[in-house]
Amino acid sequence: MFSHIMIGADDVAASKRFYDAVLGALGHEPGVLDDRGRCFYRTPTGIFALTKPIDGKPATHGNGSTVGFAAKSPEEADAWHAAGISNGGTTCEEPPGKRAESPFYLAYLRDPAGNKICALHFMG
Repeated sequence: MFSHIMIGADDVAASKRFYDAVLGALGHEPGVLDDRGRCFYRTPTGIFALTKPIDGKPATHGNGSTVGFAAKSPEEADAWHAAGISNGGTTCEEPPGKRAESPFYLAYLRDPAGNKICALHFMG
């Protein structure tokens, strides 16, 4: 359904350090900067990207928006969360864990630009 997700970041270098760490914890390669200073994480199933807003205004996070990343296990989601905290992210929502009455193990963070992100493992 999705080809890519691009989020705004005023400090792309700081966001790249953060996402290299959290996405690295999920087994992804570091992001690649293009000649415009945008950062791309390419996978066989889609692209995640960071950019300064092209309108020149400050980047803002979407209130009510969350970008979710697939985790292969609860341990991988925990490693993702720890990597985020160690690289400028802040925890939000409940602590990482299985949610009552759902088959999901979730870990939430705010990235350095304030975007809300999640690692999700479906426990089936």
